[in-house]
Amino acid sequence: MLQEEKTSRRINRIFVHCTAGSQKTYSDDKLMAEFKSKGWTNPGYHYVIRPNGTVFHPLQDGGIANGVKGFNSDSIHVAYVGGIDSKGKAVDNRTEQQKKTLKLVLEELKQRYPEAFVLGHRDISPDTNHNGKVDPWERIKACPCFDVMVEFSYLNRK
Repeated sequence: MLQEEKTSRRINRIFVHCTAGSQKTYSDDKLMAEFKSKGWTNPGYHYVIRPNGTVFHPLQDGGIANGVKGFNSDSIHVAYVGGIDSKGKAVDNRTEQQKKTLKLVLEELKQRYPEAFVLGHRDISPDTNHNGKVDPWERIKACPCFDVMVEFSYLNRK
């Protein structure tokens, strides 16, 4: 499905994100303009899954995306368009096409980078109560608005 060749960078994590934008008004150009407006040289994601399930690939795997501050040098970032409702509230609004494509993309990336751990952006939030997991109230952000580590747990088994 993906055409990118494996990078020489060591990839330890594959992060899943949502764009936190409208699925109805999305465009590749608008997303790239948003990254540029933040002053970023590189985009926030390597792969973006559009509502119809097609993939926009704004950055080669060898490039360092701006997906998760402090975790970008050894990570690949995959986002689906959406993640908020009409009132701006966090919601898992992935289309069936996005769900199918996300599964395929993550499986291919995991084959390409077998040592990488698949997780959601929210999963790097600190465990402030030190109970060994990040509880919902500890999350810095909701992104990607679903539990990646549950839905894709099979990718993290050794």
